[in-house]
Amino acid sequence: MAMTEIRTPRLLLRRAKANDLDAIHAVLSNPGAMLYWSTPPHDGIDQTREWLTGMIESPPSLSEDFVIERDGQAIGKVGAWRLPDFGYILHPDHWGAGLATEAVTAFLTHAFARPDIDYLTADIDPRNAGSIRLLTKLGFRETGRAARTWHTHIGWCDSVYFRLDKPPNRSG
Repeated sequence: MAMTEIRTPRLLLRRAKANDLDAIHAVLSNPGAMLYWSTPPHDGIDQTREWLTGMIESPPSLSEDFVIERDGQAIGKVGAWRLPDFGYILHPDHWGAGLATEAVTAFLTHAFARPDIDYLTADIDPRNAGSIRLLTKLGFRETGRAARTWHTHIGWCDSVYFRLDKPPNRSG
């Protein structure tokens, strides 16, 4: 199954490339971007290289992971490392402009076009109000909560679980 590129009015969602390293490192080493991520900010380029290589080499049958590009520059990622669990991250310089909503909406349309995907899930730190607002706005519903699910650079974190079922009008 070949991975496609997805164009939105302001963004290009595409498969990761080796030359994305510096731009992706700028995201994954940023403390603001990584605050509620499941790992600490990357402290070295080699850590990002390993992460990016995993993204590049992951088979599209299991992974629908896209780099978010704006004006020719990688600014984050959206997608599923392992379906149906999905997530997204943007460099803070690009927050507040509706770009995450634009990228996630495009990803949802793409993912639900697959016949083997009936729903998507997300695990969000309950303190991450922006992500909770975004997912709720897009129709995700909370399915549960758990305490102390992730031990990260900010200590123990809790989880709020979200799910979005494939819309009934999408037959795949």
